[in-house]
Amino acid sequence: MASGALSPQNRDDALGALRATSQPGRELDILIVGGGVVGVGAALDAVTRGLTTGIVEARDWASGTSSRSSKLIHGGLRYLEMLDFALVKEALKERGLLIQRIAPHLVKPVPFLYPLTKRFVERPYVGAGIALYDAMSMTGGNSRGVPLHKHLSRKGTLRAAPSLKDDAMVGSIRYYDAQVDDARYVVNMVRTAQHYGAQAANRVSVVDFLREGERVVGARVKDQETGDEFDIRAKQVVNATGVWTDETQAMVTDRGQMKVRASKGIHLVVPKDRFQSTVGLILRTEKSVLFVIPWGRHWIIGTTDTDWDLDKAHPAATSKDIDYVLDHVNRVLKRPLTREDVEGVYAGLRPLLAGENDSTAKLSREHVVAHPVPGLVVVAGGKWTTYRVMAKDAVDEATRTLDEKIPASCTETVPLLGAEGYQAAWNMRGKLADDSGVHVARVEHLLQRFGTQAGAVLELITEDPALGEPLPGADDYLRAEVVFAVTHEGARHVDDVLTRRTRISIESWDRGVSAAPVVADLMAPLLGWSEQQVDREVTHYRARVEAERLSQEQPDDVSADSARTNVHDIVPLS
Repeated sequence: MASGALSPQNRDDALGALRATSQPGRELDILIVGGGVVGVGAALDAVTRGLTTGIVEARDWASGTSSRSSKLIHGGLRYLEMLDFALVKEALKERGLLIQRIAPHLVKPVPFLYPLTKRFVERPYVGAGIALYDAMSMTGGNSRGVPLHKHLSRKGTLRAAPSLKDDAMVGSIRYYDAQVDDARYVVNMVRTAQHYGAQAANRVSVVDFLREGERVVGARVKDQETGDEFDIRAKQVVNATGVWTDETQAMVTDRGQMKVRASKGIHLVVPKDRFQSTVGLILRTEKSVLFVIPWGRHWIIGTTDTDWDLDKAHPAATSKDIDYVLDHVNRVLKRPLTREDVEGVYAGLRPLLAGENDSTAKLSREHVVAHPVPGLVVVAGGKWTTYRVMAKDAVDEATRTLDEKIPASCTETVPLLGAEGYQAAWNMRGKLADDSGVHVARVEHLLQRFGTQAGAVLELITEDPALGEPLPGADDYLRAEVVFAVTHEGARHVDDVLTRRTRISIESWDRGVSAAPVVADLMAPLLGWSEQQVDREVTHYRARVEAERLSQEQPDDVSADSARTNVHDIVPLS
């Protein structure tokens, strides 16, 4: 097995192995295109069935939809209301697996209040729905991994959430779902796939597919870091490119074309002290639901649901989007939130299977797997929570045409790196703190982000105590985490570290601007950067933040998109 480290050298080795597939008899069993949660899930699924597996991602791991979600792992109460029992049951089963077995270090139970606003009639109706939600999570002998729901009076509701208006609700029901740092989960899963033998490389884009007659036999790719192009040959290619599905598929065929529509959702990040509550909230809006989600020392508030047909790499939140979210959450708060309370903003795109209906809110969250031409499997749609099922279905379809008998998926039983022994490590956190000389609160933070891999981060600090210092303007994060991001987690640029390996870009008031020079200096020797490249990295990051701030002042999508797309993705100096 490989190391499970996505170091610069590991990336070079993976590229070498992928290039070698052009030689006779060296082709991969499966090549996955797309490094979001579904693509990476498919890579882990395939490699743990004993298949030779490669995965490429055009930008950074999870840089699209998969890092910009509501950070929830949930069955979807509103799908229950739509009577979509199968989707809810499947999602609740996955929630239990993720909390208890696959990633207990990254997926945690989180309590929510479901507000009741009508006397007498609403409580039995909603209560029955939430009781069913709890019951469904137990099906198949699966333990839910979260506590049962509880009915609260109006007084009990205000005790749990003192900042709610006294007349905001007549009572509530407290229930549990789970949350995840989505980007960290994906990079952790890529590392796990690499540990089992997958060849994984980010910043590698597909420029064309290789064909032999009708059959797809691989892909022509470009290394975005060097500009080199080369071929990767594979018996089957899986297209898991999310909102880019239509564009990727169009390189091959328009036959059996799945249409994926992008729906934009924005989220606001505000400091925890802006209002008092021990629980999250789920609020009804005229269009859908709004979540107020506990997130460490912050709240995440979202989301919206609007059609988006502009730049897919960098969807932009508008001033109108931000006002919409603030307006709806302020309806229930004693002290309204203002723009000045908003620390971070992010926008993401949901890949929805397009139907006849024009409303994105009514498009399908179910996923579809198709085999439009021999050698190419396409997987699209779905929910973040059910990524593992989507990945399994895609690999099942791909292996159907392989000659040898392929084992069934086993990812239900495969914990991610850092999960094994996590509870024991958590129980021993005081000893870990004493041994490392790092404050126990810091150790807890590392355990919740790295699981048992936190020990490797602490070793970096033992070797160089300066790495135990926090980053400027982002006190929650240590310099050692930047080094680990490069040596183990495939980070190639400052943006990767500040936006996805950490969440500094949405959790700090300056959105990571003051941390950027320190991050660049830490990354430079590990990636062989010149002083010129260090300057470019910092300048680019600042420009990106400015472009995002400017876009968030615009009144509509077109002007916001124009402001944001003024700053392109960074490329290294040749």
